Amino acid sequence: MRSEYKLSEEFLTSKDDRSEDDHRRNLLQRLFVREGSFGAILLPILATITALVIGGLILALSDPEVLAAWVDFFEAPLRALSLTWQTVREAYAAMFIGAFGNPGDMIAAFLAWQETGDTRPMLEAFRALSESLVTSTPYIFAGLGVALGFRGGLFNIGAEGQLFVAGLASAYVGYAISGLPGIIHLPVAFSAGVLAGAFWGAVPGLLKAYTGAHEVINTIMMNYIAFRLTDYLLSGPMARPDGLPITPEIRPTAYLPSLFPRPMRLHLGFFVAIAVAALVYWFLWKTTYGMEIRMVGANPNASRYAGIRIPLIILLTMSLSGALSGMAGTVQVLGLDHRMVRAFSTGYGFDSIALALLGNSHPLGVVLASLLFGFLNAGAARMQSVAGVPVELIRIIQGMIIIFVAAPEIIRSLYRLKAAREEERMLAPSSGLQSKNV
Repeated sequence: MRSEYKLSEEFLTSKDDRSEDDHRRNLLQRLFVREGSFGAILLPILATITALVIGGLILALSDPEVLAAWVDFFEAPLRALSLTWQTVREAYAAMFIGAFGNPGDMIAAFLAWQETGDTRPMLEAFRALSESLVTSTPYIFAGLGVALGFRGGLFNIGAEGQLFVAGLASAYVGYAISGLPGIIHLPVAFSAGVLAGAFWGAVPGLLKAYTGAHEVINTIMMNYIAFRLTDYLLSGPMARPDGLPITPEIRPTAYLPSLFPRPMRLHLGFFVAIAVAALVYWFLWKTTYGMEIRMVGANPNASRYAGIRIPLIILLTMSLSGALSGMAGTVQVLGLDHRMVRAFSTGYGFDSIALALLGNSHPLGVVLASLLFGFLNAGAARMQSVAGVPVELIRIIQGMIIIFVAAPEIIRSLYRLKAAREEERMLAPSSGLQSKNV
């Protein structure tokens, strides 16, 4: 359905006719907006800002010096407020520098490079930004996988397991096959990981399509199978010759190319993730199968009446979802670790559920949400080392962001936003997610 543009009623009435309550309306309600898409963008932004504010309050109240200052608030109110602001500012400044780098150092390194041609200061100055993008890369792939499942009305909780089996497959092809040039070996190893992820997603998809077995239960069970399979293979058939529970290092011909010298670790996988996000958007909104996936996710009964082969679409959706999630493990092995280790994932597959939700199951939204989580995680280490703030605060902030997105009425109440139309609201996870017009 074509989106329509409208002005709020406040613009359509004269200033004299506006009531006093109208004057107190939030400015956000007076903007010229695109109906149906503005709220989808605005809510995650406001949720992130609100979570950062609350996180700052938690940070300040967990500092004994700040608490002591607030005990004596009525005696020295400015000291309490100043100390609170200083504590929050130092912590978030450290997180910003850890995620993006120090702007002053970047400018100085750039000027030094222009004068001397020495790239080492540049590499060191931009290292933090590089690490944030490296952290975001598997988030993008896994988030796209879950988001595609949501668009098809399916809840793929198996991204973590699909990520593991894809890592195993790509690692095996990477070290076991020799004699191939890089132009062949790398695509073969990458394809092995993608196919392994697709297979791991297709199994619960097949059960869902032809037996009605719930995909949530099946994908959870497939996760456990993937974990135990990894433990078995790394303890025996795929273990390194010295007995350590890791695979041999993959051959250099299977490496994803690094884009910069050390200490920067940014590799080609990040730009592959951006390209895949664009491809997913094209597939979902520009192809017949993509339209059928969104139709089944929006209304399976109407889709069946329209002649869509729902079992085929369910199987296709779960297979593609598994393939995308598998790419997360594949790029981690081929581009960064160069081997498979136990628990090599730091929860990318489980966090991807939050990313798909935060990104409104849209490829662009997933990319932005993944970058946000990547920057937060990358900045957490410096925040802990410089400001002495536990990294768990970042998990608290991420959790609050998801809560605010999952319960949008909280944000609407805080910022006095209009309620979403009923047909645009998210359905229960077991029924999939309501597809939206974009």
